[in-house]
Amino acid sequence: MALAALSSLDKKLVRDLWRIKGQALAIAAVVAVGILTFVLLDGSVRSMEASKRAYYERYRFADVFAPVKRAPNHILKDIAKIPGVATVEGRINGGAIIDMPGLPAIRTMVLSLPMFDRPKLNDIYLTAGRLINATRDDEVILLEGFAAAHQLEPGDTIKATMNGAQRTYIIVGLAQSPEFVFTVAPGELVPDDARLAVMWMSVEALEAAFDLDGAFNEALIGTARNATIPAIIDRLDMILAQYGSFGAYDRADQISNWFLTEELVGRAGSAKTVPPIFLAVAAFLLTIVITRMIQAERGEIGLMMAFGYSQAEISGHYFKFILIIAIVGGVMGCLSGVWIGDGMAEYDKEFYKLPFLQFEANIDTILIGLGISTLAASTGLLVALRQISGLTPAVAMSPPAPPDYSKSGGGQWVKRALDQPSRMVLRGILRRPARTGAACLAVGVAMGLSASMQNLMTGFNFILDANFSVVSRADATVVFIEPLSDKTIYELRRMDGITRVEPFRDVSAKLRNGLYEYRGGVSGMIAAPALNRAVNADLETIQIREDGVILSKPLAEILSLKPGDDLTVEVREGRRPTLTLPVVELAETFLGSTVYFEMNALNTALKEQGRVSGAHIQIDPEKSAEVNDRLKKMPAVAGVTLNAQARESFERLMNEGAGAMRFIMAMVAVIITVGVVYNSARIAFAEREHDLASLRVMGFTRRETSFVLLGELAIVTIAALPIGAGVGFYLAHLVSSAFSTEMYTIPATVYPRSFGEAGLFVVLAAMGSGWLVQRDVNKLDMVSALKTRE
Repeated sequence: MALAALSSLDKKLVRDLWRIKGQALAIAAVVAVGILTFVLLDGSVRSMEASKRAYYERYRFADVFAPVKRAPNHILKDIAKIPGVATVEGRINGGAIIDMPGLPAIRTMVLSLPMFDRPKLNDIYLTAGRLINATRDDEVILLEGFAAAHQLEPGDTIKATMNGAQRTYIIVGLAQSPEFVFTVAPGELVPDDARLAVMWMSVEALEAAFDLDGAFNEALIGTARNATIPAIIDRLDMILAQYGSFGAYDRADQISNWFLTEELVGRAGSAKTVPPIFLAVAAFLLTIVITRMIQAERGEIGLMMAFGYSQAEISGHYFKFILIIAIVGGVMGCLSGVWIGDGMAEYDKEFYKLPFLQFEANIDTILIGLGISTLAASTGLLVALRQISGLTPAVAMSPPAPPDYSKSGGGQWVKRALDQPSRMVLRGILRRPARTGAACLAVGVAMGLSASMQNLMTGFNFILDANFSVVSRADATVVFIEPLSDKTIYELRRMDGITRVEPFRDVSAKLRNGLYEYRGGVSGMIAAPALNRAVNADLETIQIREDGVILSKPLAEILSLKPGDDLTVEVREGRRPTLTLPVVELAETFLGSTVYFEMNALNTALKEQGRVSGAHIQIDPEKSAEVNDRLKKMPAVAGVTLNAQARESFERLMNEGAGAMRFIMAMVAVIITVGVVYNSARIAFAEREHDLASLRVMGFTRRETSFVLLGELAIVTIAALPIGAGVGFYLAHLVSSAFSTEMYTIPATVYPRSFGEAGLFVVLAAMGSGWLVQRDVNKLDMVSALKTRE
């Protein structure tokens, strides 16, 4: 009944959509995945930003941090008087070592909680158990991520060495905190829940443990709206200078917030670059596909013209046709984007330790994506209709007259070299160069997109192997509680089971070049390191220099520096000198942004001769357990990081955190490639259906008839491979840049294997599409096909 109420053209529309339902769904899939990337990445950034902002506000995350050696509590009143300061709170921030059987020493941050109230700033979100009893000095609340990694629950006990004394503590609760969305051990660049613990205890217990009765060693500051934070920091440093200030810093430099911000910056960069690439590719391919599809309807358009339908009515009919496909694709893309986004939001909530996270799709993004897809399809429609509209109905209903090849050069040679079906394939390619070129371009662009994503996957694997096999060759890294005399290194070298030791000196600093600045540090290394190296673009070792610093390339770009320029280093510890050091060379780094300087030269510049922050070591595998036990007992050791554990953490970050989006993008590229190749094959069949039926009438076998069509598809696919390589080369650089952050750098390198795999996938997709089309050729109704053009 509903169909009977439709106009004749609308009935035809319904029948046509049903007739080509497979092809229409393939086109809709290309539209869907283009919009999916737009919805998913944009919504992911918006959701994370909103959750971060709400989390920070609800649990009063501090705006400024001011670590100090020891300051009396009454100084907090002076800090509260600084213009722009809204809230101030002092706390104790100490260190401890947790002893877990069979594991290296685990670094632990110990933070104080007020006696009888919630913290004014940096409050905690209790996920299990209860708050501590202020009268007990053996109760702790443990960071939930660490507890989950080691299967600890409220009621369990742990042993921790604090300020040289080991005690057993009772876990009474588990908590999350906006201060520890990422748990990164000091001096490391890879978050790992299992290797950094955080404990909250009563302030009285920590005052006794660290001899800070009536004092604090860290001030937290909440600022008023529109406060000038640099001015607050300068004033803080002046007030706390006499108490051993280590230099105040704002929230942007807080390690967990920095990591989360970098993740959001990376996602925002990907959201600005990757979805437009995918959507532009999808729109371009859609234009080509729709153009060829409408051209294949030449006879139908001629028939409608013969029945008296106007150009506007015909255009409206086909516009409805493509609009329905675009809307179906848009709905599929939106629903898929929201569905995947909800799954990612739940996953991000767990990975980034957020108490709440809800995926939010932006309606503007959906409308933009749908509008671009519809515009692209409309462009293809207009191009095709313009080529047909000037024809009379009789001419439009007839197939185009083929060119005369009887007198073309090389005709006799072609006849001798090729059989009749092969000559037909060649002529089909040559007599319609525009159509052939469009088909090659469509398949080539799809391959280029797939190649760029495959190249990105290879790039992630490369930085994993390069960083943990080439740059870092140590078995473990030992970090001291504070810079110590280099005599400590001799103690490590004498330890049975340690086969090689390389000391280092890390110094926290603010790096400047004019208006450009970066809060990081300087890494002092021996002149010819072997366990942790600086390398060039060819992954060859760079000699560490005494006459200047070696900058990582990402840091050089951030600070706008090149060899020969001067770097200003404002040291944030010890005497806090300001150094001016020449940049002598640039190095390739894959994790973080580093400054390398010869260790003795760094100590000389700091006027602290013979100081070391830790050491990279190699361990005899048969004695690793004994070495770990001895390192735990060294009071100067703040923690030990095993290289294998660091590699696992980084791989988990790439696969489950920051780099997880690449898997979705790779899947999208695959769908686009399959959709385009399949559509090319289906449209080629629709265009040649009359010709193929004629061949069957003339006595050609099914195999020979199929060869004419599939041979043309094979040539188009092969010709598209170099086009795909060229497009992929350009897109690979764009995508690598979009996924790189300050946290890690994806090198803009083209890996031939990635392009070979993408090309092979296109060939396999063409073979699969050819097989599907072959079935249609075998089922070809010669009478119906020949009547189509009458």
